[in-house]
Amino acid sequence: MTRLEDNATDRTMVLERVIRAPRAAVWGAWVNEETLPLWWGPEGFSCRTQRIDLRTGGEWLFDMIGPDGKVYPNHHLYTEIRPEAHIAYTLLWGENGPKHADARATFEDLGGATRVTLSMVFVTAEECRTAKGFGAEELGQQTLGKLEAMVAGG
Repeated sequence: MTRLEDNATDRTMVLERVIRAPRAAVWGAWVNEETLPLWWGPEGFSCRTQRIDLRTGGEWLFDMIGPDGKVYPNHHLYTEIRPEAHIAYTLLWGENGPKHADARATFEDLGGATRVTLSMVFVTAEECRTAKGFGAEELGQQTLGKLEAMVAGG
């Protein structure tokens, strides 16, 4: 486990996917202000960005819009970005809203492919159970699948 997950196993969700594309391509799609909103979110969802500043100390203020038109306000605060290694951020419910979770995405070079690991530590164990209960793990895999489709054509 990473330091983010230590002592928080009942509040932690980890998603992993090997993407058939070089780490530089996967990283580039994640830290590009134009491409990130194109693949972020599960199948059928879109993003509407108000502000985006992809750097340590930066933020992404956006709405995820479901297939039914429902709007889900999001605010990511980037706490650490290390090129081609990892991105750490805090998730808030809407602009400066209550904290939802801390997250870390790591990018491991597999020689032409990239292992992406997304770890989320929720504020409470109940919030983690609720997220898992409505299918957040499958929805997260759909999101990583959209990233893979963008960078690997798959």
